[in-house]
This record gives sequence, C-alpha cells and structure tokens, in this order.
Amino acid sequence: MDYDVIISGGGPVGLMLACELGLQGVRVAVLERLAEIDQTIKAGSVNTPTAEAFYRRGLLPALEEAQEHTMVAFRQFMAQGGEKPKPPSFAGHFAALWLKGDHVDEDDPAFADRGPAARLVGVRQQDIEHLLGVRAAELGVEVLRGVELTGFEAAADEVTVHAGDRELRCRWLVGCDGGRSTVRSVAGFEFPGTPPMITGHQAIVTMEGAERLGVGWTHTDTGIYVHGPVPGRILTVEFDGPPEDRTTPVTAQELQASLRAVSGVDVTITEVKTATRFTDNARQVTTYRLGRVLLAGDAAHVHSPFGGQGLNLGIGDAVNLGWKLAAVIQGRSPEALLDTYTAERHPIGAWVLDWTRAQVLLMRPEARSRALRAIVSDLVDTVAGTTYFVKKISGVSQRYDLPGDHPLIGRSAPDLELADGSRLADHLRQGRGLLLDLGAGLDHARVPVLAAKPVDARDFSGLLVRPDGIVAWAGNAPDAALEEALATWF
Repeated sequence: MDYDVIISGGGPVGLMLACELGLQGVRVAVLERLAEIDQTIKAGSVNTPTAEAFYRRGLLPALEEAQEHTMVAFRQFMAQGGEKPKPPSFAGHFAALWLKGDHVDEDDPAFADRGPAARLVGVRQQDIEHLLGVRAAELGVEVLRGVELTGFEAAADEVTVHAGDRELRCRWLVGCDGGRSTVRSVAGFEFPGTPPMITGHQAIVTMEGAERLGVGWTHTDTGIYVHGPVPGRILTVEFDGPPEDRTTPVTAQELQASLRAVSGVDVTITEVKTATRFTDNARQVTTYRLGRVLLAGDAAHVHSPFGGQGLNLGIGDAVNLGWKLAAVIQGRSPEALLDTYTAERHPIGAWVLDWTRAQVLLMRPEARSRALRAIVSDLVDTVAGTTYFVKKISGVSQRYDLPGDHPLIGRSAPDLELADGSRLADHLRQGRGLLLDLGAGLDHARVPVLAAKPVDARDFSGLLVRPDGIVAWAGNAPDAALEEALATWF
C-alpha cells in the first residue's frame, strides 16, 4: 500500500482528520485540488467542542493568536464613523435574532468545567486551515496540493485512487471534499434531504454609503442582511428561490443589487475582494461509511450557514473518526468500531440540518413566519430562552448515547484542574485514551492510568476518557460497567 489512508480534501476537516491519524503514526496523504488556501469568506467562529479539540492537542495558543487577529479587524470595524454607543454583549444569533450575553445563565451546569477553551469564539476558517497545515507537516502528513481525486475503485481490502495521471493504493479512503463531493458521488452514498428555497450571498467588499446600513443582523420586509463584524463584510438573504447559477463568479453588480433589495439602502459596491453564493439546500447521507470509503464534513452533510455550525460539525466528525480509524488500522480494535462513527455523528448532523431549516422558516418575510418570529423573539429575550439557544449553538449540550447512568457519560470530559497544577486536557495531547483515578483505585493494562487529585471535590472518583475527549465511564470504584466500556472502546 502507498498509504493507510488517503483523504480527499485539504480543508479544515480533512486536515484535522489527517492530524489525528498522523498523531497515531498512521501513513496518511491528503489530496487537495487547490494549490493555496481558498481565501473566499467562510466560517468565522468556533464552538466549544471544536475549541476543546484543539486545546486537547496543544493548539490553544495558536488559536488564541488567530482570534486576536479577528478581534483587531472587529475593533477597526466598530471604530468606523467615530464613536458609537457600545453594543450589548453578543452571545450569538438565531434566525437573525440577537442573543444577549448578559441573558445567559453562566451557572447552568452545561457551561461548567470547560476550561480555557471557553474563551475561544472568533477564528477565521482560513486561520484554522493554516495552523492545521503547519501541524500536519510537523506530524509527517503528506499534503499534496494541486492534486485532485478524479475517481477510485474500492475492493474488499484496498482502494485504488486516481488523481490525474497518478494512481495510489490505500487501505481506506475518506471524502472530506465538500458539498459537491466526488467521493460521495462515485461511491454511491444516498444523499436525501430538502431542496433550497433561498439565495444567499456573503462577501468582503469596498462600498460607498455603508454608514447608512445597520450593524449586525437586520431583518427587513424583503429579506435579511448582515453588515460586519469586520470591515466590508456583508451577507444577504433573499427568499425568492435558489440562484440560477452557482458556478459563475459573483460580480459587484450582483452583490449590489441584492444588498439594495434587502436593505433599502442605495449602497454602491466598488470592489469585490471575496464573494460566494449559498442556499439552504439541506441533505445528509444515510450512512457515513460504505465498505472502505468514509465521509466527513460537508461531504456527509450540507445545510445553510446560519448559526455557523458547518465548520464545527465537520471538525467533530474528524475528531470522532480519527482515533477509531487508527485503532482499526493498527489492529487494536475490530472493524466494527467504525460503525459507531455513523451511530454517534449522524444524529448530531441531523440536528444541525433541522436547526438551520428552522431559522430559514423564521426569517421568511411573510405573515405566518412573522407571527412565529414574534413569539420566538419574546422567548429569546428571557434568561431561560437565551441560555437554551446558547447551549445549543455553543455545542455544550452535545452528547453521544453511551451506556451508563452518570450524567457525564457521553459528554465532553470536564477540564478538571488537578492538584499538581495541570489540567485534564494537558494529559490528552497524544490522542490516547486515559483512565483518570481520583482515588477509586483504578488500574488497567488497556489504557494509561493517571492517578491525581482534583482541586475541587467531585461526585466521582474515576473517569474513562476516550481519545476524542468523550467520557465513556464515570464512577467511584471499578465495576462491570468500566470493564464493558474498556472492552468496547479499547
């Protein structure tokens, strides 16, 4: 075999998966058709599970530096036009409804023990892709830019990949090649869902008359538009059907017409720096694996960008799949372990699709949607309502359906502060499982055991943490449930 794994697509999802595999010593290559990182405006925020994934691999400082670059641009935008009243604290949005940070119940248990990762929010997708590229090189991952997968044949024990005039053999192929995935199409994955109803544009532009635009998300009688949070950034949503053509370059005239139509302001766009169209096409494959071919990210699920869930959903796929695929390749787990990838990630993907569909319906400029929007707006303006939406958007409420009664099981592990000055995340950097013994007398040959004392008292004395940071068992003494969890995951 040329490689254990070939990944088609070198965006953040493909690179994150490659890094997780490379960390385990797996021979992996990434095929990326673009010679350079795509600068088209894309995602600009990370949720808590994504931040935790980077934090647990020692990448938090790099993310914090990238976030500071974003905040510099944000402060420049807010300074345009002189002094302005300080806006209310911002905790996200749902269907263009502003979620106020001072309405969030910070004492909700879902926000507890997230550690330094909770500080991360605003990071550009391009910055994430850059730092993952650096990390992949450090791990010895081959990233072949300017090389596009054009086809493949999957057999019972190998996959032959065609990339132009190259032919490469691997044991597993993973499609991280976006919403129009070649891997998904050639493999024959079913891709059901709902068709698009909107035309959206997102761009960074130079324009005249921008001072007359509102800041942030604005709902109008004709659609939705967004101005900011960085200079020149605009987003428009029109509800008269999908675009006739999504392949031709977006022009200044097209953006200007859309922005004028939804804002009612005669803005003049003089230059387009980066622009893209989008729709609310919402589809998801029925399984994330067919034989030796797997999918992750937009190749497995597509939806509108509302709520900023796409990048985070894909990173979650990569972190869930990486350690499992490595364990199977290296003979540490049976192939059946890969079945848990679809079982765990498909429900979260399905939720994201519905989350974005609900927002589109609430934003429609028609009487029924406006009536429902008024009710949701009232709910959003309460502490309980805001806390509910922020828990969903931030990802802190995510849970896998794993056996066991303890509330931590199936959730992201708490970032416990330990008596020696370290935190739990510091002990997860190698991508291995961990049996944390806080006094339960735990010992096992399958996974490393860390005997430690927590700074704060807990209602458990032991945790079994998977390589992806998910709690597989929690208790106060070794029991049959711990043995079962060890046998299942290790």
